[in-house]
Amino acid sequence: MSRKRVSSENSQMNRKVHHLMSNDDAESEMIFQHAPLHMHLPSKEREERGGEEEEENESQNHSLDGDRGSILLLTFLYVLQGIPLGLSGSIPMILSSRHVSYKDQAKFSFAFWPFSVKLLWAPIVDAAYFSKFGRRKTWLVPTQYLIGLFMIILSLHISDVLGENEGENSNVNVGFLTAVFFAMNFLAATQDIAVDGWALTMLSRKNVGWASTCNTVGQTAGYFLGNVVFLALESPDFCNKYLRNIPQKEGLVTLGSFMYFWGIVFFITTTLVGLFKTEKPNEDADQDQTIADTYKQLVKIIKLPAVKTYIVILLTAKIGFAAADGITGLKLIEAGVPKERLALLAVPMVPIEIILPLLLSRYTAGPRPMDVFIKAMPWRLVIGLIYAVLVWWAPSTQMASGEFPLYFYGVILFFFALHQVAVYSMFVSTMGFHAKISDPAIGGTYMTLLNTLSNLGGNWPTTVMLWFVDSLTWKTCSGSIGQCNNAAEEKLCTDSGGKCITSLDGYYVESLVCFFIGFAWLWWQARKTKRLQGLSEKDWKCST
Repeated sequence: MSRKRVSSENSQMNRKVHHLMSNDDAESEMIFQHAPLHMHLPSKEREERGGEEEEENESQNHSLDGDRGSILLLTFLYVLQGIPLGLSGSIPMILSSRHVSYKDQAKFSFAFWPFSVKLLWAPIVDAAYFSKFGRRKTWLVPTQYLIGLFMIILSLHISDVLGENEGENSNVNVGFLTAVFFAMNFLAATQDIAVDGWALTMLSRKNVGWASTCNTVGQTAGYFLGNVVFLALESPDFCNKYLRNIPQKEGLVTLGSFMYFWGIVFFITTTLVGLFKTEKPNEDADQDQTIADTYKQLVKIIKLPAVKTYIVILLTAKIGFAAADGITGLKLIEAGVPKERLALLAVPMVPIEIILPLLLSRYTAGPRPMDVFIKAMPWRLVIGLIYAVLVWWAPSTQMASGEFPLYFYGVILFFFALHQVAVYSMFVSTMGFHAKISDPAIGGTYMTLLNTLSNLGGNWPTTVMLWFVDSLTWKTCSGSIGQCNNAAEEKLCTDSGGKCITSLDGYYVESLVCFFIGFAWLWWQARKTKRLQGLSEKDWKCST
């Protein structure tokens, strides 16, 4: 592999590194699964670049002539990227319907981590490549082939992995499932780095702003296909009710057939891209800085006193939301709510999630964007407790197995909408603050580091809460003697004619703990957060 250099302290550095962050820009919290529906807002680099080019392009014709095919290709590549993400988001729901323990759910949650830590290997993807094959295709082609291969192989064995062929004594191989989806998401994150970088040269200079649009539309569509559409088509009840005249025992697709189809799509499209799509040379490439220097920059940023304080804030601010965001959807499924219905509730949220950041930007564009963050936090904590009440309320509203009244879904949708207002208020304010404090000389690296830490601060508390929810749950055996605190005790209870009854659900314990931790965090860190906004620019700059 020929080894190229990463550009240094100029706008070129920003352009080359900006693509490291496209998936680290967003909050990863969704009530119904602990996988992100990613939303991408412009980074500081993109805003600066757009400002620099605005006057230059003002007199030009902003026609898409010559770029329409590239825009369609970029969008499709992002769609492919969203498929494994969507499938990853659907797996916790499938595991919940198979009564997998929450400790196993915690293990699977590690599959979502690659997009939050891709900064660790992104500079390598950006700088090492086969020049004859193409800078981005060097990584794009093999990663997409591998994703397709993983999907096809897993599709042939998914029934065994999920224990579908073992009857009542089935055991889900959660460890293997986690490893495979972690690998697929690692490959998807690597593909994301390559595609984001390719977009800068694939599109003409006047239309390069379409890259973020392709990212947003494509990945959201891919996630929607891999999550909402899959769960709906996989559900026998949904298909029998809305898509069939004659009821059947299975849905229109299975997880295996869905993965096999998309595995073939990955192979075909990757082959076509590899053979027929050529890369334009990067005329702006320079030889100023090595890969090692890029990592040294990250260390310099982390050593800044202001950044050290802010890192603690980023890694602890979301602890109070972990139970609500990571477990609520799984508990609703446990209470009998069909997983495909929960997934479909995300559909009406799409326009809200698009419009909200635009409306909130006017309040976060000033010198103190984190004020909005602090104001939104108590509301989000309160909604977390309301989610716990909804989970407690769900069984009493159930009319029949899997059937709930329309007003029940209306109430869930209402509070979910309020939750999203709080989520995006915090998200947009955080992005505004990152844009404000990032050193322009190394803006891409700076922004990527902060956004990576922000996402990591949302991932680790969710994993911890999932891990301990079973340990905090107490069950007794009704009709017999004993408890039901593990699978062996539950089997002993049922074999002796008893029934396991939950005396104390660990979810409610964690909801209360998170609520108090959240307000304790506000008492502990709110003033520090506000003080950080008053620091001068030099407090955030690295010495060069």
